[in-house]
Amino acid sequence: MPGIFSRSIIHIDMDAFYAAVEQRDFAKYRGRPLIVGGDPEGRGVVATCSYQARQYGIHSAMPCALARRKCPQAVFVRPRFPVYKQVSRQIQEILAKYTARIEPLALDEAFLDVSDEAPRSGSSMLIAKDIRRRIQRETRLTASAGVSYNKFLAKVASDRCKPDGLLYISGKEGAAFVKTLPIRKFFGVGPATEEKMHSVGIYTGADLATWESAALQAVFGKSARYYFNAARGIDQRPVEVDRLRKSVSTEDTFGVDLKERQQMLVVLQSQSKAIEKQLNTLGVTANTLTLKVKFADFSLLTRSVSSRNGFRQSQTITEAIPALLDNALIKPLPVRLLGIAVSNLLPDSEATSDNQISLW
Repeated sequence: MPGIFSRSIIHIDMDAFYAAVEQRDFAKYRGRPLIVGGDPEGRGVVATCSYQARQYGIHSAMPCALARRKCPQAVFVRPRFPVYKQVSRQIQEILAKYTARIEPLALDEAFLDVSDEAPRSGSSMLIAKDIRRRIQRETRLTASAGVSYNKFLAKVASDRCKPDGLLYISGKEGAAFVKTLPIRKFFGVGPATEEKMHSVGIYTGADLATWESAALQAVFGKSARYYFNAARGIDQRPVEVDRLRKSVSTEDTFGVDLKERQQMLVVLQSQSKAIEKQLNTLGVTANTLTLKVKFADFSLLTRSVSSRNGFRQSQTITEAIPALLDNALIKPLPVRLLGIAVSNLLPDSEATSDNQISLW
């Protein structure tokens, strides 16, 4: 396919961003296992954690009670989102010095298309090196960078070289590199899709590459074309400047199906905190909340509620969940998956304050 190797894409990803900012600002946290977003009493979920905490198997979205059991000496701190947003703006200003084609993904990561700038600057690798040096000099924080000919491989590369690393995947290496990847590393493959892939014998990129497009279409529908191309190192998605995110979601598939309503509410409360974190990161408020329930027979139901007052805090989401859940539990079957999505996103500055609610 002509032109697929002609782009120069950089993915910049800050290392353990929230935790790194806390360790930068407070000497007492440096070198210690630090958990941001949790509660000293073990309630809620981990927003992010330092690399010292990750050595104990702690990761984002893990229940704080479990994180404390894994690392009793960990320090729990509340997130300071205004500070993180300020640092994020500083990083965005640095990135804007190199190209106008920037697609922010969150406060701590972004894609850059430097296809036009790379020839003038020597190479995309030199640009990435200079960006990382400038970020460290001006913010005293480290960033990892992946460089490749498409977004998929650039993001995989930055993840592979963390923390504080730089990795380039060339057009000659792309297809072979993808074959070594666990299927979970593919963009868009969450726990539920990973389980579905495993059920049909797809565990790695090499496994995925053996499937023909028609066979993938029969199993994965509209996502099949993307998977077919990605397995061959092809991703033609452009860097989208001023991209407006349409929704935020999270879901969990259970090893043992849930039978008790209270168990389900505990999971959904944890998910609501994960959603709140994402909304804070994006600086948006959602007008619509959707609950997703998959039963043991694989049938799927969704229930939604809209509020002109918006959904921004986990407490507001949690308050709406019980009615949605009761509305969805119409089958006398255990539940194998629960998920929450919020949509109709607006910047916080544009969110309205009207308490009218509709449920359907």
